Order: sequence, then structure tokens, then C-alpha cells
Amino acid sequence: MSSVSEGRIPDSSVRSVTHGGVRAVLRADDGTRIEAVYDPCTADDATGTVIVVAHGFTGSVDRPAVRRAVETFSRYAAVVTFSFRGHGRSGGLSTVGDREVLDLAAAVAWARSLGHRRVVTVGFSMGGSVVLRHGALYGKQAADAGDGGGDGCIAERGGRTGARTDAHADVVVSVSAPARWYYRGTAPMRRLHWMVTRPTGRLVGRYGFRTRIHREAWDPVPLSPVAAAALIAPVPLLIVHGDRDPYFPLDHPRMLAAAAGDAAELWLERGMGHAENAADETLLTRIADWAARR
Repeated sequence: MSSVSEGRIPDSSVRSVTHGGVRAVLRADDGTRIEAVYDPCTADDATGTVIVVAHGFTGSVDRPAVRRAVETFSRYAAVVTFSFRGHGRSGGLSTVGDREVLDLAAAVAWARSLGHRRVVTVGFSMGGSVVLRHGALYGKQAADAGDGGGDGCIAERGGRTGARTDAHADVVVSVSAPARWYYRGTAPMRRLHWMVTRPTGRLVGRYGFRTRIHREAWDPVPLSPVAAAALIAPVPLLIVHGDRDPYFPLDHPRMLAAAAGDAAELWLERGMGHAENAADETLLTRIADWAARR
């Protein structure tokens, strides 16, 4: 697909972009406007697969590391990228992984509306935690429940439910994700917590990293990544983590893989740092190939 008509995307505006796809403005279920980009597959794609990429904290659709991932993934499938709320040209404020699951659900639903039969979600760092929660909350079992009159999303304890029955993923890939919330065991994570929780830090986030951060604490606390990983089966799950990740040590991916059990495959990458900035073309190619074969 090289073009998409605006009429196929309700509540969204669409305009062409120069790299061959389209740029759209989607609406999450809470009304937040989310910028998204669709890039067609550059090879023959008989599977009808689309990869939806969820970037890390302070990222966006136009960051070089995200565009590098798109270039590699598009050799295997079509690609949808989007900017989480509070990032790039999207509206709203970042909740650092909480309401961002609604942004991912909107992007997945858009990908399916373009005619793709199979959706792979690939998330990095914060995006890695979001694809795990999305895989649990909008899983195939939730979609089946929605077909039978449910709302298409499993409720979090004390939390919200989604309303989309077309937003489930068929394959989930989580790269450089935390296993648990509020982790402060490394210096980079202590700096991140300062940026998120302190007024001065949020100013640094807004003007230094172009990321607009919500000032309110989570209430309720969202489902943890490790708890979400246990709920994704039978959907295939790939967990990727570098052994030189300065944010999250190796106990995080091992906890995720243990929670997911037989549904998960774990890759511990020698010499790799953190998230999309550390994912080179070789690793991205392996991820795309793994996803395509699933």
C-alpha cells in the first residue's frame, strides 16, 4: 500500500509524507491526538503483516533511531510508527507508560484498518513496557471477549478498560524493558525519576528533551510489566535485552521471561546498550525476521 484515503480512518486527519507512506493524526480512546506514520513494505509482503513500533521515553516518530528501525523493518513488513502522548507532535502529557497503552491501541487499530491481517508490536524501553501491558490487556482472549459482547480489553486492578476490539497484537517484541515499576537501582534511572517527579526536572524534559510530562503520580498504579508478561500467552513474545544496558540490569529481562514461561523467547545481546539507540541493523534484522516467521 502506497497511499491511504482519509475516509478509511475515522476521527483522523491524513496527509502524504515524502518517504512513501502517510502521516496521520489518530485519536486515543481518551481523546488524545496521536501523530502516526505508515510506511509500506518495500518487498513483496504475502503475509499482510504490519509492525507497529513503540519508541522509548523522549523519542518520537522522527527520531533517527526510530527511522532506522523503520528502514530495516520495512524490508519484511509494512511499518506504523507513532509518537506517544507528550512526545513529538502528539497532544497530551506523558504518563511514562500508563495511559500510553491507549496510544498503542489506537496505532494497532489504525494498522488493522489499513487491511493488514497480522500485527506485530515492537517496543523499546518505555515502549517495551507498553507493548507488554497492551499484549495482556488487549490480548487475543480480550478480542474474543469483545466479539461476544465484551469491551475488548481486560480490566486492570482498579484501573480502566479499553473499548477497541480491533487493537490486539498477534506477536509481541519487548526490547530493553523494565520488569517492575519505580526501579531506581542505576544512576540513569535515578536521573529519569528526578526528571519525571520534580518541577525542575519536568522543565528539563520539556525544553531539553521536547517531552511534556504529566505532574500527577499514577493512581491507580498500572499493571506491572512482569505481571503483564504472564498474561500474554498464547501470543508469541520475544524479550530482547543488552548485557551493557545502563538503565536495567539483566535481572529485569530474566524476570519477564520467567513470568511469561513457554510463550517467551529471551535474547541477551552481548555488548548492547539500551533501547532503539543501541539496536543496530543486525539486531533489527533478526527481530524482523523472527517476527515474520511467527
